[in-house]
Amino acid sequence: MVDRKAKFARLKALHMGSEAFVIPNPWDAGSARLLASLGFEALATTSAGYAFAKGRLDSIAGLTRDEILANAAEIVAATDLPVSADLQDGFGSTPEACAETIRLAGAVGLVGGSIEDATGDPAAPVHDFALAVERVQAAAEAARENGVLLTARAENFLCGRPDLDDTIRRLQAFSVAGADVLYAPGLPDIEAIRTVCAAVDRPVNVVMGLKGPTYSLAELSAAGVKRVSVGGSLARAALGALMRAAQEMRTSGTFTYAAEALPGAEIARIMAQGGES
Repeated sequence: MVDRKAKFARLKALHMGSEAFVIPNPWDAGSARLLASLGFEALATTSAGYAFAKGRLDSIAGLTRDEILANAAEIVAATDLPVSADLQDGFGSTPEACAETIRLAGAVGLVGGSIEDATGDPAAPVHDFALAVERVQAAAEAARENGVLLTARAENFLCGRPDLDDTIRRLQAFSVAGADVLYAPGLPDIEAIRTVCAAVDRPVNVVMGLKGPTYSLAELSAAGVKRVSVGGSLARAALGALMRAAQEMRTSGTFTYAAEALPGAEIARIMAQGGES
């Protein structure tokens, strides 16, 4: 059993390494234990993966804060690894809502969490610059008080606003406001990633496994990236395997998919590891 202070220190230290590290995204306790069994050093939740498992859409309105935190608490309890959570938009437009979400995140054992500047409103998809910074500042204050490593996300490229200059401006302001890690999902290529990393003074997270080009961990490290997450792509890979198996049964009446399934004994071994933390 590892206490929260030790987990927080471990997570923070990972961001200070000379090379990037992978923080994979389980969607439930079982996938968390599987990833931990492979030697990953930290985990991050995925709102998309959890939404898929619940039969919901991945959107700001798709899952409640209570649901997200309950899922995160199960993932925290599944292993002794530090866990950071996808806390979407902070579950409210106000700085106070963001701060409360961070406090609640710490209370369920999380030692990291991200707040994005997306609004969920197609007419105004990201928060006004000043409000976006105020939200990060409030979240950062709560994070310092509650032992949470704060990741601030600039969502321009996922919201139909591919403005690299504004994205960098936001990330720089989020750093000044107290964010520990910076993240701009959807950057178009390695040059944009390199430009962002060179323009900010905090560790940068990049997501792989989504649409667009992919780069190796070595390439991303060379570009200045410190952390690589994979969002809902592991959940989608699992659903892809399920779809292929189901299609085989339905269309061919065969069951060859089972040859690639994890043996029950291996699953039992993995699930017996970990434990309450």
